[in-house]
Amino acid sequence: MTQEMIEAGPASGQVLSVFDFDGTLTRRDSFVPFLLFAFGKRKFASRVIRMLPACIRYLGKGMSRDELKAVLVATFLTGVEEAWVKRKAAEFRRAFWVRLMRPAGVQSVAAEVASGALVTICSASPRIVLTPFAQELGISLIGTELEVVEGKLTGALSGSNCRCEAKVLRLEAVYGPLAQYKLRAWGDTRGDQELLAAAQEPHWRHFHPRWQRGRMKIEKIGARVNSTDAATNSVTGVSSGTQQHDDQQGA
Repeated sequence: MTQEMIEAGPASGQVLSVFDFDGTLTRRDSFVPFLLFAFGKRKFASRVIRMLPACIRYLGKGMSRDELKAVLVATFLTGVEEAWVKRKAAEFRRAFWVRLMRPAGVQSVAAEVASGALVTICSASPRIVLTPFAQELGISLIGTELEVVEGKLTGALSGSNCRCEAKVLRLEAVYGPLAQYKLRAWGDTRGDQELLAAAQEPHWRHFHPRWQRGRMKIEKIGARVNSTDAATNSVTGVSSGTQQHDDQQGA
């Protein structure tokens, strides 16, 4: 099979359209604003103060992004009732839909659904928080899972943070081998790079203002498997000089 055939995808395959959420369908991150909304300014501030040592370690490169995410979840959600989080997530969606969602992104999701494609969000944000948004869009959802025991969140993740390679693995766990689909993907941060590399139609910062898009090179997964050369696929995105700052969203 040639590289061109790999990139084209199966001749008659079902289309699978995958959207990152934070920064792609939304104008900004959603999880931290959700925590502020759910807990209120005073409780939010007190918990943020408790996180300062971890934030300093992260900024000093003594802690990974996934480790910081685990600290954030543990600090805010340990012992919290699952039903309360679900209720607050529904309230958050109603209150923040207009100011949070990118209209062009919402329209694109609707167009993919209307085309008959399988459509899903694949996000690093907790699934429990994004469920009302996915329901409003009428699409499926893959997100970071939070551990629940006897109706309460333990403060731990259930499995890995759904970003980078984990996005591809989670998609394959739900939909099977991605090679059987014509995969379309939309993303905006380093955490989406592996997802975009797996897609025949990758869209980088597609709904952003043009001046925010820049340029990014995505190494195609097929090229890594079938060639020792570092074959790459240019996607409208951020330049290599700014990729280090590309993790601001999609936690």
